[in-house]
Amino acid sequence: MPTLNIALLPGDGIGVDVVRETVRVLRALESARPELQFECTEYSVGAGEYLKSGDPLPPDTLAKIAQHDAILLGAMGMPSVRWPNGVEMTPQIDIREKLDLYCGLRPIKLYHPNDTPLKGTEFIDFLLVRESTEGLFWKRSDQYPLSATEAFDTMRISRTGSERLFRSAFDEAMKRRKKVTLVDKANVLPSMAYFRGIFDEVAREYPEVETERYYVDAMSMFLVQRPQTFDVIVTENMFGDILSDLAAGLVGGLGMAPSADIGPKHAVFQPSHGSAPDIAGKGIANPVATILSAAMMLEWWKQPEAAAAIESAVSAVFADPQSRTRDMGGSLTTEEMGMRIVERILA
Repeated sequence: MPTLNIALLPGDGIGVDVVRETVRVLRALESARPELQFECTEYSVGAGEYLKSGDPLPPDTLAKIAQHDAILLGAMGMPSVRWPNGVEMTPQIDIREKLDLYCGLRPIKLYHPNDTPLKGTEFIDFLLVRESTEGLFWKRSDQYPLSATEAFDTMRISRTGSERLFRSAFDEAMKRRKKVTLVDKANVLPSMAYFRGIFDEVAREYPEVETERYYVDAMSMFLVQRPQTFDVIVTENMFGDILSDLAAGLVGGLGMAPSADIGPKHAVFQPSHGSAPDIAGKGIANPVATILSAAMMLEWWKQPEAAAAIESAVSAVFADPQSRTRDMGGSLTTEEMGMRIVERILA
């Protein structure tokens, strides 16, 4: 009987709310599929932990987390809790970097035409693959006092990092519709021209896969004009961060945007949204992104049938235009949405 040992990191704000419903869904899966078992251990990481201990990601906690099969994260950071230099605490990014979780997978799928602001659009289903350990985030820990005359952020594009990112994107495309779109700014930035050159090299290893290349500004327009034409999109860290939020807006918002950050040995699964402290504990957060992230976790754990059970349950719930939480114009509470998905799994 396979047992998945999961490190639970509810984190801050609505992270607690959405992780609770996701665990409920996993327990329903155990009931529906007795061959599956989930062992969940919760850890305190985030701004709340910083206020208690002075460290949002204590080293001993990270060491324990790394011993689990997978990590399920809710949301981290609070706008009111910042480092002395003014930036928010982002232990979720620290985890990606420390565990070498270089491959960010952000699927974007439209479950019902009513949920997109794009008139007449019925099909959106693409995967954004984001490099998660370098790019423009590379020197994010640098400190610049306000007394400094200038400040710099450095974009790092390495051959090793780019090659493994692109191979991951092409491997994903081979499982989908065999098309990869590169997003860069190669017309202006030398690092991006280098990035594109490595992409072209790797593309030759996958002759079955169609490729195209767009600058990030043009891609922002094309995602709005014709999102149905994309399959796998691969890009740098910062560009991926921005485009994935734009893409989420095409299918109902960040509450519908799951994600995974995968490395050679470890993987974190989490919603793309933040901690939303203004609605934390009110029972109105959308748990679907976290629940779909758990489905990605099961797919990664090589349990495709269990992953498909969650995906099918979500799809069945969203077939009813009235089954929506407040962020999508409905009235369901966080728990009610979770329970509707649970009911479909147990049906």
